[in-house]
Amino acid sequence: MNTSTYNRRQFLKTGGFATLALASMGMMGMNPIQNETPLKVALIGSGWYGKSDLFRLIQVANVEVVALCDVDKNMLKEAGDLVSKRQKSGKIPKLYTDYRELLKENKLDITVIGTPDHWHALQAIAAIKSGSHVYLQKPISVDVIEGEAVVAAARKYNKMVQVGTQRRSTPHLWDAKKQVLDGGMLGKISHVEICCYYHMRANGNPPVEPVPAFLDYELWTGPAPLRPYDGLPHTRWWRTFMEYGNGIPGDMCVHMLDTVRWLLGLGWPSKITATGGIYVQKEGKSNIADTQTAIYEFDGLNVVWQHRTWGNPVDPEYPWAFKIFGENGTLAGSTMKAEFIPFGKGEKILFDVLYEKEQYPEDLTENRIELNAAPATRRQMQNLLNSMKTGELPVADVQEGHISTASCILANMSMELGRPLVYDPKKRIVVDDPEATKKLRRPYRGPWVHPEPDNV
Repeated sequence: MNTSTYNRRQFLKTGGFATLALASMGMMGMNPIQNETPLKVALIGSGWYGKSDLFRLIQVANVEVVALCDVDKNMLKEAGDLVSKRQKSGKIPKLYTDYRELLKENKLDITVIGTPDHWHALQAIAAIKSGSHVYLQKPISVDVIEGEAVVAAARKYNKMVQVGTQRRSTPHLWDAKKQVLDGGMLGKISHVEICCYYHMRANGNPPVEPVPAFLDYELWTGPAPLRPYDGLPHTRWWRTFMEYGNGIPGDMCVHMLDTVRWLLGLGWPSKITATGGIYVQKEGKSNIADTQTAIYEFDGLNVVWQHRTWGNPVDPEYPWAFKIFGENGTLAGSTMKAEFIPFGKGEKILFDVLYEKEQYPEDLTENRIELNAAPATRRQMQNLLNSMKTGELPVADVQEGHISTASCILANMSMELGRPLVYDPKKRIVVDDPEATKKLRRPYRGPWVHPEPDNV
């Protein structure tokens, strides 16, 4: 089979209509937005990915980072120093341990939230109510009703919330969408597979130890159950516990499910069924599943998720990916590439990842940066800024983030309960399942109060 490489530059030269579409969604904006007055920005959660998101915003807009928040004083100070070197003013932002004080003392245009998952909903709602637009890392919640409350707050207070599901702004996936999917090259589509086979499940047995003086562990835990302290939780250790998130589905499936929903124009699944558990890696403290299969049913289409945190990937070229199967061929995609593989005769079409190393040379010296994701995050930020100006919902609007997040949460619930679930977003119940409906809200540890969509 012949292969043709279809890179972004060629696409923009030949696809006039697609170019206009990209521009209208903010995907084309390669130059910083020159707003005259700097936008006031704050970051809540100044760890690795929070800083990465903030730095992408600094690259594409005229902003002043006025405040940073983190419960780890060492991490907070380091973030302040790094931001001062990045932003034009050279100023170190005001530093806070408690996000509530930050929001009370600063009038913000944008709040970037990069905390662990169990904090996303409360902090997003608080930022929205303070008058700020929000860039919110995925997943938007750890339970379904939290997500409903975030959406309700965004709509009630008329604020834009862009979710960090940046595949919706990934250049090579935009190119593949326009040529392959919008061009009808796949024909009828009735099956999709999404997966993650990364060995990313922490599974150690560290001893309980005293909480260090530089960490406010009580505030880090917030509404979640207070586990015995056994080392810094925010160095990815927290992701291995259901107390703070939703395991691999909440971290990785949410991206690929959201990508497929965007590419195919899908809304809520009509039914979700999942099975799995801890089948192999039983020796450590981790309580998230190491193996799971979930089926998301749509009209005439099934999306099947599979993760294993052990063994080999099914396809080594696509260890974290989607594959859309049509009658005329397959579209495979990941953060690194996409390719159309036709049935029978015809050329395979490869869509390359876009790097912007020459335009943004500072990317090359940034610690732990995901170079392949940086262009997508920059476009997410530009799209949020455009939405703030025009009033149009952003490409990764909070409602879309909620559907993808809640679907992954419901898959975990289905696995736990051992039966299919049908969620009714209008009534906010699991149909004919009172036990599952109760699980749509996680218990909160006092004095924190669970948000409700009808009272935000």
